[in-house]
Amino acid sequence: MTSAILSALNVLTKPLEASAVGDAQSSQQEAFMAALQANRALLLEQLQCETGLEEVRKLREEVMAEATWFSSDTEDAIWNFVQECLLLLLALARHLSVQLALFNQNPAVSAARLRTPEMAPPLPPDVLSVTQQKTLGAALQFVVSLGLSPYLAPGVGVPLGHRSAFGVMVGKLVLRGDVVPAMERRLFTTSSVLIQLAELSSLATLVFTRHLGDVMAALCQLGHRPHRSDGGSSKKEMALSIEERKTCREALQSILGKVYQPIVVKELLILQGRPTKQPVPPAAGSSRAGLGAAPPWLRRLCGQLLSERLMQPNGVQAVVRAILDGGPGGDPDWRKCDSVARILAACPQQSVSSDDYYRQVCPQILDLLHLKDKLTALQFQRVATRVLVIIVEDKPQFAQQHLLTPLLGPLRRCATPTGDSQVAVEELEITRCVEDVYKVWVLAGNSPSVPMLKALEEVLPILFTLLCFTKRNVSHLRAPCQEILLWYLGHAEPFEALSALNQLSGLRGQTHGVPPHFHFTPGSEGGARLTPKETSSDEDDVLYERLSEEQWRLDCLMQILAELKDSDLPGDFFLELLQKLTSWTSEEDEEDQEVEADTSSMTLLEVEQHLSGRAAGSGERLALLQVLAVVCDVLPYTLLLRKTTQVVDFMVSLLQRACAGLERSPAAATESPVESQTLSMGMGLVATMLSAPQVGAEDYACMKRLLPPLEDLSQKHPDVVIQELASGLRAVIATHGACKLEDFPQAARSSPDTATMRNDSRVPSETELKTQPPRARDSQLSQSSSRSATVQSRPSPHVTRDNGAPAQPTHTSKPVRTQAGSVAGETQARDGTTPPRTDPLDPGQSRHTDTRGGRLAPERGRTGGGGERNPGATTSDPAASTGPFWDLLLEACDPDVPTRAVALRTLTRMVQEGDPAAVQAQEKVLVLFLENLEHEDSFVYLSAIQGLAVLSDSFPEKILQKLLEDFQRGPSLPSSDKERSLETRLKVGEVLMRASRAMGELTPHLGRPLIGVFLQGTRDRDQTVRASCLSNLGEVCQRLDYALGPLAQELSCCLTALIKTEKEAEVRRAAVHVITMLLRGLSDKTTQILGDVLLDLYRALKWVVRSDRDDVTVLHAQLALEELDDVMKKFIFPQQKLEKKIVVLP
Repeated sequence: MTSAILSALNVLTKPLEASAVGDAQSSQQEAFMAALQANRALLLEQLQCETGLEEVRKLREEVMAEATWFSSDTEDAIWNFVQECLLLLLALARHLSVQLALFNQNPAVSAARLRTPEMAPPLPPDVLSVTQQKTLGAALQFVVSLGLSPYLAPGVGVPLGHRSAFGVMVGKLVLRGDVVPAMERRLFTTSSVLIQLAELSSLATLVFTRHLGDVMAALCQLGHRPHRSDGGSSKKEMALSIEERKTCREALQSILGKVYQPIVVKELLILQGRPTKQPVPPAAGSSRAGLGAAPPWLRRLCGQLLSERLMQPNGVQAVVRAILDGGPGGDPDWRKCDSVARILAACPQQSVSSDDYYRQVCPQILDLLHLKDKLTALQFQRVATRVLVIIVEDKPQFAQQHLLTPLLGPLRRCATPTGDSQVAVEELEITRCVEDVYKVWVLAGNSPSVPMLKALEEVLPILFTLLCFTKRNVSHLRAPCQEILLWYLGHAEPFEALSALNQLSGLRGQTHGVPPHFHFTPGSEGGARLTPKETSSDEDDVLYERLSEEQWRLDCLMQILAELKDSDLPGDFFLELLQKLTSWTSEEDEEDQEVEADTSSMTLLEVEQHLSGRAAGSGERLALLQVLAVVCDVLPYTLLLRKTTQVVDFMVSLLQRACAGLERSPAAATESPVESQTLSMGMGLVATMLSAPQVGAEDYACMKRLLPPLEDLSQKHPDVVIQELASGLRAVIATHGACKLEDFPQAARSSPDTATMRNDSRVPSETELKTQPPRARDSQLSQSSSRSATVQSRPSPHVTRDNGAPAQPTHTSKPVRTQAGSVAGETQARDGTTPPRTDPLDPGQSRHTDTRGGRLAPERGRTGGGGERNPGATTSDPAASTGPFWDLLLEACDPDVPTRAVALRTLTRMVQEGDPAAVQAQEKVLVLFLENLEHEDSFVYLSAIQGLAVLSDSFPEKILQKLLEDFQRGPSLPSSDKERSLETRLKVGEVLMRASRAMGELTPHLGRPLIGVFLQGTRDRDQTVRASCLSNLGEVCQRLDYALGPLAQELSCCLTALIKTEKEAEVRRAAVHVITMLLRGLSDKTTQILGDVLLDLYRALKWVVRSDRDDVTVLHAQLALEELDDVMKKFIFPQQKLEKKIVVLP
């Protein structure tokens, strides 16, 4: 039956053959009319004659009897054709409905034959094939084109003439003079039939996917077009009753509720058309290019319907999808996104109230941030963020209530948690909140506005506390939190950013945001949650936890500032801290004077308040000093002082603090070597700036702020040298460089205390330090370093020789050296003497202290038979004993740890670069590194370890032999501490491990001696040495390749014995780890090199897994077995290579 009805439709809609039209030269309109009449006549004839269509004829007659709209006496051929199509479509819908009802009522009848479980379920009877759908679609197209679209009013829907050239001809045929009175009734008939067809789901798909816009346009016109009151002809045209108009309105609402909402919104936008005053765009490239303006009633109706769609659940998403879908390749059109955002942000006129509109729309806008579809998420996030920014700027009262409060709610609740539950804020809430803030503020790319920055500023302490937590754990929230903080600090005004830094650094009291009795804990999904903190009864533990937390917060804050490499904010923050320090220095004087005041007249409460205020002030000062110390320790100077203005601000703060110190206590300026040295270095920095090749007028204008403090120092400072230097710098700045430093009178070459300071600047030798008690040793070192710093803090702008002849001027623009060697050079330069160059590592000489230079220096001399030194002995090549290399040898013996470590690293670099002086003195450099290897400070002995590794890499045959002897028998230097022999041996083992890693392809040649020593070391008495030997053994063996073959048996016996007999777990771990390194290093060559011992190693590993009690050793064995498993899989199942071999026969 279904096929018969569709075949009848096919007869009605098939194109007519050219021979049937005739030979007459007919027009296109006449040919079209003839084809319609011929197809209708052919259908009626077949319905009457053919027996296969008898059931179709009966069903058609039943439908025709019930159709009140059918008219058989009309002479309009086109409408007759449309009526036949409508009758057949209704017949098809009735038949499919009956068959579907029977199928649903008796499913067993439709599936009579037995079905196996793997068979597909039976298809319902309303499922049409592709050919049948094509036939049905052609019939629907004829119905819409001939019976619906031509009867739409001007401006309603898309006219046929704008769809194709054929549509223009059809419109002229349909809209004749005698048809105009029946337009409304025919439009109602066609629409009603299409609505009846849409009640069946299979037919509704074909109707609404292709003709939804036309059906909606017809229903809007029939149900909402206003009545006319002009003449009798209009009364005939408006033939619909009130009930029929109401039916059309209900059908329209039903369609709007059933169809996919983005499609509905898109069709409503098309119906709404362009504004009346908008110019008509050119007609090329778009079917809607030449559309006229929609009538006002239709625009109002579409606006109302769009507002209803928008305010219903998921309405915002439907509107956004309707406008943004269909872009090229899914790429977002930012201008279109901004247009949609402005539409959503504006309250429509049809809305009851603005509050009601934003209350319903804003939650949907926030939901756009949570889409999982990656293809559309970017567009939706763009729309959501733009809407949020526009509403925050234009409607702040609604934005705060409906957008910012839900968006930032979880973070705000972290600041004021309520309830006694185990979790104050859940992990999911915090994660979603942080991600939304990251999307809105960071990823959106919107220009920062003041309301947005203010909103983010409220939760900044919570985000920073969360960041500090994530940096101690593994969490996916670390990067978003850090990016949010960096975004704020980079876009906020400098004053606001500095205020936020003061708050986060703790300079404003409690700034954690999270209450003290709550803290963040790890969540199950890698996030964080806020939970109550367990109270501790131990006050020491509470204090320690608080101090460690504050220190960690400062470290995290410095990491954030270190990321701001292209910003002036770190430098401004540093200068603000210095300015606070200067102001508090002056406040100390006032507080000291207040303390001296008589408190007898105060009441007890006033005294308590006074003391608590002083305690709070002291706490703030300590916090400031702590922050300032961390800033100076962590952040590099290149980040803190990026511009000339920042350097000048730094110097202004430094000089003002010095002037405040002079006002407080003039004598303290000379008694405190630190202040004097700092002031001298600061003035040297100013002189360096003034000696630049090009100093512009802007630089001099910026430096004018230095004139008042420099004038105070030149008049009030007790040190003559600083007075002269301050006066000279002031003159250079005031004259814009016209005056030079060397043009001014020189400072006194020697003040009364200079000679005393020279003689007192003696640094004790290492031998003297070792023989003294610890307290005396520390005291002597501190006194010596203080005296050396005092000597160094007195630069002279102009230096002369003792005989009065001017020497090469020493400008203060040169950087000030802080090493002890620079102190010696400056002091000797003032005396007019040249220090003798000595060799610090000659075994035939002893060390003494140069009292003139104030630094450690060896005395060159030879001992005769009686053991007396030869004071006249000097170096044979004076030129060879001069230069920076020998200065480094001297500085490597300096008691100052930073100076010594820097010298060692510089020597290491010289050896690595092949410096001739370092190559010539390699034995002395070796002795120097070995001596520093025994130093207690890690900064020194790690530098020595690195130097020895580089030295052994450059001269392996000589250096490795010496290192192996020291590793085997202990340190061999006469000055070595025998009690610390074990520690020194382990350090030498670290050197050997680094050297073995650097051997590379030379390992088979140079590694044999190392293997012998390491194998012997596995029998050492100390367990640490045994473990170190095994670790080094693994490093060497995994690089030997085929050279390991002769040693495989010995190595296997050693490792197997240690695994089964060693009592110390640490040594067993090392032995198993050697096997892992062997298998990993040999890889595919394992079966060739270790083939004889591979079974023994495998059994040893299995024995460890079954029997060893140490979990770490078992884990190492499992890793080794995995490596062995990979090796054997590659051996048994080699990778197949598609190769073609070509053999050339002789």
